[in-house]
Amino acid sequence: MALQTAAPSETSATFETTAQVRFAHVDPAGIVFYPRYFEMLNGAVEDWFDQAIGVDFASMHAARGMGVPTVQLAAEFLAPSKLGEVLTIAITPHNVGKSSCTYESVFAVGGSVRLRVSGTLVCMDLETHKAMPWPDDIRAGLMRERAPAE
Repeated sequence: MALQTAAPSETSATFETTAQVRFAHVDPAGIVFYPRYFEMLNGAVEDWFDQAIGVDFASMHAARGMGVPTVQLAAEFLAPSKLGEVLTIAITPHNVGKSSCTYESVFAVGGSVRLRVSGTLVCMDLETHKAMPWPDDIRAGLMRERAPAE
């Protein structure tokens, strides 16, 4: 998928990364087939946890026995994305609960918004497949990255 990351800005809780639209992402019309956006989003969430929260998915899953599955997604497709374009994928966390986190993600090219997503992640024990409280280090990272209350 070739995600490339840009550091979050000093004045925003928004994490940004990029993904190039590849041949594998498009349908015969040459535009992104909608499920491929969700694959890109998952890659961006992995980058966000690794680079902004401070916990990579490999150690989270293998060493710590926990995951952060998506339990809710709502998407609004605003304009098509085409082969060869580079999408900026922004993730802004909002509410951090005992074991969940809501966020908004925006996919754009040069200021033209292509997709808006709101989602919820849940911290899950991989052995029991049940929700568990955020570990202190991950909670601290999520709270640090959270958007300021309006």
